[in-house]
Amino acid sequence: MGLDLGTQSVRAVLVGDDGAMLGSGAAPLAGSRDGVRHEQSPDDWWAAVRTATGEALRERPPGPVRALAVCGTSGTVLLTDAAGRPLTPALMYDDGRATAEAALARERGLGVQPTWALPKAMWLLKQQPSSAGVRLTHQSDFVVSRLVGRRTATDSSHALKTGYDLTTDTWPRDALRELGLGDDLFPEVVRPGARLGEVGAEGEAATGIPAGTPVIAGMTDGCAAQIASGALSVGSWNSVLGTTLVLKGVTADPVHDSAGVVYNHRSADGSWLPGGASGVGAGALGRAFPDADPAHLDTLAPAHEPSTALAYPLVSRGERFPFLAPDATPFLLGEPRSDADHWAALLQGVGHTERLCLDYLDHLGAPQHGPLTFTGGGSRSAYWNQLRADILGRTVHIPRQSEPALGMAVLAAYGAGAAPTLADAAERMVGLSHILHPDPARTARFLEPYLNMVDELERRGWLPSPVATHAHTRADALETS
Repeated sequence: MGLDLGTQSVRAVLVGDDGAMLGSGAAPLAGSRDGVRHEQSPDDWWAAVRTATGEALRERPPGPVRALAVCGTSGTVLLTDAAGRPLTPALMYDDGRATAEAALARERGLGVQPTWALPKAMWLLKQQPSSAGVRLTHQSDFVVSRLVGRRTATDSSHALKTGYDLTTDTWPRDALRELGLGDDLFPEVVRPGARLGEVGAEGEAATGIPAGTPVIAGMTDGCAAQIASGALSVGSWNSVLGTTLVLKGVTADPVHDSAGVVYNHRSADGSWLPGGASGVGAGALGRAFPDADPAHLDTLAPAHEPSTALAYPLVSRGERFPFLAPDATPFLLGEPRSDADHWAALLQGVGHTERLCLDYLDHLGAPQHGPLTFTGGGSRSAYWNQLRADILGRTVHIPRQSEPALGMAVLAAYGAGAAPTLADAAERMVGLSHILHPDPARTARFLEPYLNMVDELERRGWLPSPVATHAHTRADALETS
């Protein structure tokens, strides 16, 4: 079983060793947004988990559930008491209010961004009256503790944005103490795939998951989607297009980025998973066209290639990848001729940003010789998939299933010993739907608007000039090859 605690819903799947979907369920989530603030109620997560797991288990085959794993949104954090009860709302992955706290942490040598869990926990501690037993808790930790019936270790993937050092596998205690953060605030950390405990009697009563089911340490939602994509070989990359855009790759060594834009998770097998999370994504479509029929607008968009307008479609204020600009805002240059033209501009803007993300990774020396895979809710649009492949000029793999919950089922299978390696588990459980090949003529058509976007981002002072220059140089090289 895999559980995915997303932004808009909780999803649960029950999957066989061969990848067959044996059951699934979902329950919606709502949050509160106000400018840079984005909160959810942890109790709402638990209620949604109960609904989703109940649906997934309704028609399950006889026999035990071998294991389960849970993923959550990266950087989402709250404070709980020693018994795991929430003391605060959860600050979500893109909550940007902890700017001052992030700056203070960076002064202590911790390379964090304002949306990361550590500065947000520092912000929450300022609002929380001092009391003994306060604990920093990630989104997945909260649900796992409810399932198991006690506080458990966290996984190193979720701990990354809380300042955990994946190279040494330790908390940077000295730096954290200088920030006034005591050792008891932080959980024990284990590698993804480790056994955290078993579902307890109260967990079974609430969810229907049998007591005694092993609970395996999970990963963040972006890493979970990467596992579900099957992109687990060195040089391969997975682009997850949902509310926002996340790119995850596989490298033998960590990718170093002094700007702190790209960060490195570590897989269950010890390989490195560099990547970054952009504020651009499909959420911008819903904001611009809340009542639209996306499939219908997709049929009209080909008449506007390229659009008369140029979009940088941020979902909310601030950008984290392919550059760090907390004050960045979405923009639309030019006047769209119609709603269809505006829709096309947003679709293309996401594709241009995706290309810049890959150019930035190339700028850092990250290998890209392996396959590129598309997953996430945005990958359900056949038109958008082909458009993105054409803008990138890259062959793209589309997996049969692409949801993070499946990735957690694969990780649970590996953690339970069903396969000797994570890649072996993924090979058995993840299937390929089809392959997309770029149209060189369309790739050339979108080159000018892409470079115009690069230039505009540089002009606004958001994109560093060396990165803009590299994007131009790489475009020239690809155009003449």
